Amino acid sequence: MVEVLIVVAIMALIAGGVSIMVLPKWRQAQIDTATTTARTIKQAAAGWIALKGGGDQCPTVSTLIADKEIDPSGKTEDPWGSPYKIACTADDVIVTSPGPDKKEGTPDDIRVGPPQGQGEP
Repeated sequence: MVEVLIVVAIMALIAGGVSIMVLPKWRQAQIDTATTTARTIKQAAAGWIALKGGGDQCPTVSTLIADKEIDPSGKTEDPWGSPYKIACTADDVIVTSPGPDKKEGTPDDIRVGPPQGQGEP
C-alpha cells in the first residue's frame, strides 16, 4: 500500500512539472494563433476594400464572410472567444482582439496593422 502511495506521489510530481513547463507555451501558442488569424482577416479586409470598398467603407468580419472573402468555417473569434474588430484608416486596415483578459485597451491586446499613433486619422 505504501508503495502505491509513493508511485502516485511521484506521478503527481511529474504531472505538476510537466504542466508548469507546458502552460506558458500553450499561452504563447494562443497569442500566436490570434495574431495569425488577425493577419488573415487583415489581408481579406484589404482585398475587400480594393475590390468592393468605395469611399469610407470598412468591412466587418460578418461582411467578409457574407462576401466569401473568409471561409465561414474558419475562426472568426480569437482563442479566448472574443470577436475580432476591424478598423480602417486612410491607407491601412487594423485588426484587433482584446487578448487573454478580454478587455480592450490593455497591454495584452492583439493588434495587427500600423503601430498605434501611425496611420490613424
